[in-house]
Amino acid sequence: MALLDAPNQPLHVGFLLLPRYTLMSLSCAVSVLRMANRLSEQPLYSWSLHSVDGEPVESSDGLRLAIDGKLDETVRAKMLFACGGIEVEKACDSEVLHVLRAVAKRGIPLGALCTGSYALAAAGLLNGRRCAIHWENIVSLRETFPQVLVQPSLFVIDRNRYTCSGGISSLDLMLNLVEAHHGRRLARDISEQFICERIRDQQDSQRIPLHHYLGASQPRVVEAVALMESNVEEPLSMEDLAAYVGVSRRQLERLFHKHLDCTPSRHYLELRLQRARLLLLQTDMPVIDIATSCGFSSAPHFSKCYQELFGRSPREERRQSGLHGRPLEPVVVRG
Repeated sequence: MALLDAPNQPLHVGFLLLPRYTLMSLSCAVSVLRMANRLSEQPLYSWSLHSVDGEPVESSDGLRLAIDGKLDETVRAKMLFACGGIEVEKACDSEVLHVLRAVAKRGIPLGALCTGSYALAAAGLLNGRRCAIHWENIVSLRETFPQVLVQPSLFVIDRNRYTCSGGISSLDLMLNLVEAHHGRRLARDISEQFICERIRDQQDSQRIPLHHYLGASQPRVVEAVALMESNVEEPLSMEDLAAYVGVSRRQLERLFHKHLDCTPSRHYLELRLQRARLLLLQTDMPVIDIATSCGFSSAPHFSKCYQELFGRSPREERRQSGLHGRPLEPVVVRG
């Protein structure tokens, strides 16, 4: 990877802290770099914290960390992450945008944690690129910057832009970076140290509450999706689904086309396949049992649908995850 053009030197990662940034996202990101050094017994990474003016910045929970200095041309970062949080719009003043543009002009890869993507977008550094941001900010980012391709993913890597959605998704982003730099085994060892059941990738989406995504004006769509989620093993017919929410099948299809840009049957299928993917990655259930538990009548039909959505078969998914042929430890909720 071009970032590692000096193999004997640690890759230095800078973090630009914006007012009221999310401390959890920063902590998860730095923790992965620290653990990579510890487990490899080599200084693979170094890092520093910066603000625009060199003064400490208050996080959203009121804590202030020591700052390594003002972000300027003397900073030796080979990669820079803008760390955002709540009210990120207020944090993106002209000085912040100027600093980010100056860093981009130096050819330094840029990333964003949580709502830091808003700062990159405001600086014009995400135009024509895919990015991730916390689900609460997806709609506003799309409306404010239509030239930015906002994704509902946990994180997105698009060329030299690295963005994640916040919370612990920065852990997954950094684990994927470590894997790209130093191999899957080190990334997996780090994941095990943090008691993570698996390393999530760009195929994983944020869990966005549908009522937030659609607003309160579409209760029938929200109710229909809730019924789908409650009836995965034995899927409802579209006629029954429509009847339960009090509309005709044709009307239900119009609502889904308008608000989710797909048919009810397609949304239902993808929901079941997403559930199947979690079972493949988090359990040692046989593939045929997973197919049955997600409402598929046969393993070949399940495999065909899975391949069409994710680009690989269920068995390939499990094999790539490294879970094939070995018992799994209990799934632990991350914290």
